Amino acid sequence: MSISASTPSSTEPVPQKDEEQRLRELGYQPVLARRMGGFGNFAISFSVISILSGCMTLYGFGMSAGGPAVMLWGWAGVGLFVLCVGMALAEVTSAYPTSGALYYMADRLGGRKWGWYTGWLNLLGLLGAIAGIDYGAALFTGALLNLQWGFDPTPGSTMLIFLGILLLHAVLNLFGVRLVSLLNSVSVWWHLAGVAVIVTVLAVVPSNHQSPSFVFTEFVNGTGWENPVYVAAIGLLLAQYTFCGYDASAHLSEETSNASVTAARGIVRAIWVSWIAGFVLLAGLTFAIQDYAGTRNSATGVPPAQILIDALGTAGATAMLLIVIAAQLFCGNAEVAAASRMVFAFSRDNALPGSALWRKVSARTQTPVPAVWLSVGVAALLAVPSLYSATAYGAVTAINVIGITPAYAIPIYLKLRAGDRFQRGPWHLGAWSKPIGWIAVAWVAVVSVLFLLPQSSPVTVDSMNYASIALVAVLILATVWWFVARRSYSTPSAYGNAREQAEISEGIV
Repeated sequence: MSISASTPSSTEPVPQKDEEQRLRELGYQPVLARRMGGFGNFAISFSVISILSGCMTLYGFGMSAGGPAVMLWGWAGVGLFVLCVGMALAEVTSAYPTSGALYYMADRLGGRKWGWYTGWLNLLGLLGAIAGIDYGAALFTGALLNLQWGFDPTPGSTMLIFLGILLLHAVLNLFGVRLVSLLNSVSVWWHLAGVAVIVTVLAVVPSNHQSPSFVFTEFVNGTGWENPVYVAAIGLLLAQYTFCGYDASAHLSEETSNASVTAARGIVRAIWVSWIAGFVLLAGLTFAIQDYAGTRNSATGVPPAQILIDALGTAGATAMLLIVIAAQLFCGNAEVAAASRMVFAFSRDNALPGSALWRKVSARTQTPVPAVWLSVGVAALLAVPSLYSATAYGAVTAINVIGITPAYAIPIYLKLRAGDRFQRGPWHLGAWSKPIGWIAVAWVAVVSVLFLLPQSSPVTVDSMNYASIALVAVLILATVWWFVARRSYSTPSAYGNAREQAEISEGIV
């Protein structure tokens, strides 16, 4: 496959030029600080994907929904399809490098309603991701405190830890994109070194390991469903949930140098690096399981923590958990940055209630401060049901997946539908554009159905998959609000309209 930064003569590319001028051509006056380089842009998507967050947090789910075979081979297969989605999305990002990202692309390629619904789905997914990531970090922190001091990680105490993490991430994001970029760059090396350390220690220290046949062929069904194909299908949630959030590179494109190329590359690199490192991590954990049933029912509430305790002892497990928790904190911080830029961009186009507030930008840091606070505030509300239901965390992760995954496919589908009318950016797939695009759309259609299905049997109030309810709720909300805001919502065709200039200047505080 040849992925090029130049375009065949049959389709005129967007010429290389100053990114600020390109943004004006797309309709927006630059107000955010363009202080992020190519590595920083890759780093934010890699940090949001965060294999040490997704893989570790949902490992217990994977142990019941198919077991080792589905976790390992599911990761390999899902990663390949997600790479197709990422490459197809990167191609559209290169043509439309704005903070609005998916919804702006959909609006340009399909019209206002396409953009509107894509934006609401994307926003739901991003806010659900903050809740899922930071609540996962709170669970692991509770497990660490339990291990060290006998702390009882009740739902109430876990919620307090969660709120503290949200506050930390809000404050860090208020200092500006340069600090966010620095933390994300550190995060890349922390994740890669962390995986290497954890896997190496688990390979060397324990005297007993599982056999390769167990790791790669053992099928475990603890879901209550009898059909093994169904169980394997829902077991893909571990991988698909982890492979979310790579649109962060696109959302930070207005703060990235040479974004038409580097944001596209950032998406693709984040996926394939995570794909390789995640497989190594899952294999390392699974080989080190000492007691499968005991690990699934760990008193810590976090099966990977039990693997570390059984294999390394309390002191070793504590050190490894610190690595994981730090990685999860990096991940949540990056997700707040991405979600706040989506809130800012959507408000800039008057799509949210109170848009005039949420689009304001700090004159000192050039950061959308109100958007940061709204992002963490909504994430806090999404996690409140976890106080009353042990399965609420799974519902939050499902909300993330069902919101953000369809939003990835919409601009890709619209690009395919547009055919030669789509004007490529400097980063594109050449002759592979259509086949990879259709594979991406088909995969998203399949997983969107899978993640609406119930994950355990019998289906009760506690075990129900609430993703379908969340999807219906956000579509109803978007439809109702459309009739309120449809006259004010619009993406500008070109910067220069006096009303748009006035609105943007009012947003700098």
